[in-house]
Amino acid sequence: MTKPKSIITGLWQIADLERDGKTVDARYAANAMKKYVDAGFDIFDMADHYGSAELIAGEFRKLFGPDAAKHYTKWVPKPGKLSKEIVKEAVTKALKRLQTDQIELMQFHAWNYADPAWIDALFWLQELKNEGLITDLGLTNFDTAHLSVIVKSGIEIKSNQVCFSLLDQRASKQMGDFCEKHGIELLAFGTLAGGFFSEKWLGANEPKIDKSLTWSQMKYKRFMDTATSWQNYQSLLRLLDKIAKNHQVSIANVASNFILHQKGVSSVIIGARLGKSEHIEDNKKILNLKLSEGELTEIQEMISGFNPIPGDCGDEYRKPPFLTASGDLSDHLEDFPSPYPVYHGKNGSFKALSGTVWEDIAGFSRAIRKGNRISISGTTATHGEKAMGGDDPAAQTHFVIDKIEGALQSLGASLENVTRTRIFIKNLEQWEAVARVHGERFAGIQPANTMVRADLIGKEYLVEIEAEAEL
Repeated sequence: MTKPKSIITGLWQIADLERDGKTVDARYAANAMKKYVDAGFDIFDMADHYGSAELIAGEFRKLFGPDAAKHYTKWVPKPGKLSKEIVKEAVTKALKRLQTDQIELMQFHAWNYADPAWIDALFWLQELKNEGLITDLGLTNFDTAHLSVIVKSGIEIKSNQVCFSLLDQRASKQMGDFCEKHGIELLAFGTLAGGFFSEKWLGANEPKIDKSLTWSQMKYKRFMDTATSWQNYQSLLRLLDKIAKNHQVSIANVASNFILHQKGVSSVIIGARLGKSEHIEDNKKILNLKLSEGELTEIQEMISGFNPIPGDCGDEYRKPPFLTASGDLSDHLEDFPSPYPVYHGKNGSFKALSGTVWEDIAGFSRAIRKGNRISISGTTATHGEKAMGGDDPAAQTHFVIDKIEGALQSLGASLENVTRTRIFIKNLEQWEAVARVHGERFAGIQPANTMVRADLIGKEYLVEIEAEAEL
């Protein structure tokens, strides 16, 4: 049976309301939440960094009972080393703020896939789920490759929350296919592009990205500038307005309903400025709207002419162009610590260690830098005592390249500095899956490469890669 589509009320704008040092009154905001619940919108999305959103949700639970609504939250740790204690502390803090003994959906964000701390955190969150502190585990802003690594490594994932709008169609590609195949729900945010998909902007002059805009508007104006021109955006608005008038709904309704038609999408997340700007009655129309196949096709044909947002889901937080309110990561992070510890070696060299058991047993480093040259040992999908990616050669290859990238970052380099790779595969029939991942991760770099079939040590390993780099 197909799960009915839903609307989740997003509370990220609490942080915007509090950006000048103000604090939203928790009781006042909790009563504003009750209006949404009474209208049938009983799921709220928040995060540890959405200002006092979790505290407001806790106040709501105290006033109206623990079962009156569902409260999804996120944990977005800073890059760097994590421990089981840090993970438990983050979950405990959210439980306290939400005034509950079980988080209904805990969604996790990772900043740097090359730093294996993110996979440790997910295994520890899985343990807390097994203990009953979390009902379901979700992700936020994960790309398809790393969602696959997680799923194939045995971590139970219910959902992935990603940006998905008429300006940003990344999730309609491999992400939608993967989620549909594996029963993972896509929670789509940004469907209204910070309010740009509304009658307010129809025929309006193009705004500048400055403090006259909300954080959301600054962010989505960057998406718009990447995808298309203001003139083309206005053409899209006129089309949406025509369709909206045919159904006696709003432009916003049409924009969100279109995303609900996409593969894997179970919910759209519509932001609320609690007590300030409410669109409850308008939002009710989204689920009842029946766009025709002709209307859906007309919209699709127009947005197909837009420039695709680069990369996969979530890349805007990990690589240029940084499509954030500030246009970089300065409003999120201070720096990225080294993924692996680095030690002085002999003869002026430096060595990076990834911490696998084999580095001590066999006496080798993950990577060695001597001058401007870096040599990276044969690398498998080993993480501690685990083999990541299960029996999926593509998932294993992604994790292997993540480890290589982590070693490079630790020694002051990146994948762009790689000049040669050598790939060893166990099963000849899997060569293409491995080669395609290599092609994806080294697109535009194209180092010299050799692939051979070999009897790899460890029956669980399907691929091993070594690399050379030069700064």
